[in-house]
This record gives sequence, structure tokens and C-alpha cells, in this order.
Amino acid sequence: MLEHTSSTNAPSLDRKRVYTSPYNALALSGDLPSAIRIFDTTLRDGEQSPGIALSCSDKVKIAQALDELGVDVIEAGFPIASPGDREAVKNIIAENLDSRICGLARCSRRDIDAAIDCGLDYIHMFIATSDIHLQHKLKLTRDEVVEKAVTAIEYAREHGLTVEFSCEDATRTDLEFLKKMHTVVQDAGVEVINVPDTVGTIGPPAMEHLIRELMTVTNVPISVHCHDDLGLAVANSHAAVRAGARQVHVTVNGLGERAGNAALDETVLGLMAFYGVSTNINTSRIGPISKLVSRLTGYAIPPTKAIVGSNAFAHESGIHVHGVMGAPSTYEAFGPELVGVQRNIVMGKHSGAHSVRSKLSEYGIDLVDEQIDQIVEKVKRLADSGKEVDDAELVALASHILGERESRKVKLKEFAVFTGMNTTPTAMVSIEVNGEKKTGSAIGIGPVDAAINAIKSVMGNDIHLVEYRLNAITGGSDALCEVSVRVSRDGDKTLMSVGKAIGSDIVQTSVDSTMEALDRLYCRKE
Repeated sequence: MLEHTSSTNAPSLDRKRVYTSPYNALALSGDLPSAIRIFDTTLRDGEQSPGIALSCSDKVKIAQALDELGVDVIEAGFPIASPGDREAVKNIIAENLDSRICGLARCSRRDIDAAIDCGLDYIHMFIATSDIHLQHKLKLTRDEVVEKAVTAIEYAREHGLTVEFSCEDATRTDLEFLKKMHTVVQDAGVEVINVPDTVGTIGPPAMEHLIRELMTVTNVPISVHCHDDLGLAVANSHAAVRAGARQVHVTVNGLGERAGNAALDETVLGLMAFYGVSTNINTSRIGPISKLVSRLTGYAIPPTKAIVGSNAFAHESGIHVHGVMGAPSTYEAFGPELVGVQRNIVMGKHSGAHSVRSKLSEYGIDLVDEQIDQIVEKVKRLADSGKEVDDAELVALASHILGERESRKVKLKEFAVFTGMNTTPTAMVSIEVNGEKKTGSAIGIGPVDAAINAIKSVMGNDIHLVEYRLNAITGGSDALCEVSVRVSRDGDKTLMSVGKAIGSDIVQTSVDSTMEALDRLYCRKE
């Protein structure tokens, strides 16, 4: 039987760092588990999101990150689906990760053989059981489905495989037939039975009821796989655990078919914070893996996404900022460091002196009260006119008040980039620093990387590009773009600066924004 195993990765949740409602404890009922297993299906169900096509190397990177995160099981793919899926599964197995590696299979010998050929010893097998699927998809009777499932399970077990079994569309399956399926598949040798809410059609109270009913006939651990078609995937996963489920299927950032699956971060944090149910997840790795998966899949994280969205720990209102800076519990359910992200003080018409002072301190800028008041007034005026006041704008306002920008200390004199097919991108720059001309060159992964490396060769390799953001302002092949960068010296936050530029050439605009940031950094250093 599959068990939850302890991990050195997973820190215990410090209740003093989570500021949830006391009513959660009052509402607890029943015997909750101390820990549950996390089955991640980002590489299988997550990749089935429209438009996502991960390369083999991308899948290995994500699997490595999931292993570092501490998931118990990684569903690495659907081996029979394509040669690429088989290659990815084999390569992930070759990594010898601590997480258990699993592959999807239908109740088919071909599917099972494909999994065996990959070197898998654990498969997630499924067959549809709802009347909707039996009539319109499988064209099978209930008895035929039972026979097909048992035959496939026995074949897999004969070949030494651990089997987790799913009755697809379980939440729309007749209850007595679903109970019968649970009985026959566990008798055939499955070690976990998963209950999929395939189309996200059940609510939390009904999910609790269903799991409790299935617990009366199920002697192996029950798992759940919830989809978010009605926005209830996480709530349904929590409800299932309250009723007795001991494993939940999740994906990073809630990726998945249609509206997606239960989000790993929300599921895990909710179980820990509301119910005291632990997992092997190292929560401090949640932010980094969220960004990795977003970058590799091309799926942007919505700003308002809970926990990892850019607005999750963003504060603009002066009242809120004042409260958070003094006591984070005033306007945060938990600190951002718990999930490996950062708090962000946003400038806008609701900002006050505390907001401005806190944000400028990130760049080592210290102003007196009168100067802060001047900036607050300018920020409000800009925001009221509809203009976004980002870090670069704020630092520019501070620089103007300090009189730093009357003349540039660092000027770009010449710049050239050479790139093309089968050509290593190479850049050359000539920069004037306090009247002294310096020249440097470098190569890079692309023209932008080469250009920035060339600048670093002149200004010093202790310069680090902390953040690079590119936004298209207009459409078309001659579109204007906006590039914002954040640079630091030796990673020192007190020696950090920002720059922003707008232009039609991405490489030139990237260079201009970097030079802007370096000029500010150099002025402050002097």
C-alpha cells in the first residue's frame, strides 16, 4: 500500500506565521489525517491545456523542480500518446528523483506495455464509468467496463506494476455502480483508487458525501482529481480530504484541460492553514516553480491568482502599507517568504509617505520628510492622470529631487550587435564614464544577452541583471516596446537601480533601459 513518507524538504507550518480566522478551528469535525500525499499531474493533465507543448528537456526541468518541491508522485506523461511522451518519461526516470514517477494508461495492454517499455513501475489506469461516457464515447455496457478494467489491472499486476485506478467522470457515475467498481478493482489488486471530478460538476458538500459513501466499500487509500470548471477544484479537494481522501491530484498554477485543475499552491496551503494537514511540500519552493512553469509553458500567471499572482502580496493603499510594514498580519494571511515570493509596495493614488519611503529604501534612497511629501504629491498627480507609476518612474522622481540627473555620468557612445543563423550573437559597446571612454565586447545566448554582457564587461562583472520585463505597446512588425530592468551591484539591495526605455528595436531599447539604470546606480554610488 502506498504511504505518505516524511521528507527533509518539508518544513512544518509555523502557526504563528499564518494568520487565518479562528473560526476554522471551531468548524473542524471528524478525524482529519495528519498528512496526505501530493500527486502532481502538471506534466500530464497540465500539458493538456490548450496551446501547451513542452519539449523533453522542459519536462525534465519541471520534474526536477517538482522533486525539489517535495511532491510524492509525478505523473510524467501518457506513454502511449507519442514518442515524445515516452522519451520524456524515460529521461525523467533516469534522473533518479526522490518523487515516485507515474505514467497514465487506459485499460489496454498496448498502453500498459508502453509504460513498461519506459521503465515505469507505477501506472495510473483509467476507464470511464458514467452513463454519459458509456453511451456516447465507449459504447460499452457496465459489465463490459468491469471486465475490461479487471483484465487490464490483472495484466499490469502480473508485470509487477503498482496500479492507481480512476473511474473517469466518477462524480456523474451512478453511486451503486461506482461502489461496485471500487470493490472489483481493489479485489483485482489496485493500491490507490482515484475519484475524478472530470468536468468539475460537483460541489464541496456533495464531494464530502460521495467520498464518505465510497469509504464504506473501499479498503485502499482514496485519491481525488478535481477540475475547476465551476471554480471549485481546490474547495472540492479540501472537502474530499475532510471526508477521508488521503491523496490529492494537483497541478502547478492550476494548469489543465479547460478551466484547469486544483492548483498545487492553493490546495497545499489551504490544507495546512485551515485543517492542520501537512504534506511533504517545501512551501518556500512554490514561488520559484510557479515562475518556471509559467515561463516554460508560456501561460502567464494572472496578477490576481492567489498566493503566486503578482498582486497577491502587493499593497498600494497608504493605510494598508502602514499596517503591513508594522505588522504583516494586518493585511496578509501569511508572509510571502512562506511561499518564496516577495511583498510588493505599489505606487498609485492611494499611496502615502510610508509606501514611498519603503519602496525607495529598496534602492538605497533615503529622503527627508519634506522630499518624501513632494514625491507623494507627484505620484498622486501622475496616477490621477492615468499614468502607471512603476519603480523606474518613482526612482526618476527621487533622482530629480536629489538633483542627481542634471547630467549623465554614464553615456552610451557606440553600440553594435552581430547575429544570424549559425552565428554566435556578439555585441560591442563604447561607454563614457565620467568623461572616460571605455570599450568592451561579449557574446551571449541571444542579441539582448550579448549586449548586456558587453555592458557588464565595461562596467564590471559585479553588475547583475535582477529583473528584465518586456511589454509590447503597439501591434505590428514595427511595434513599440517598453523594456524595464532592475540591476544591482553584487546582489546588494542597497546598491540597486531601475531603468525604463521605449523604442521599436528590442535590442536597442534593452540597452537604453540598462544604461538608464546603470547611470542612476553610478550617480548614487558617487
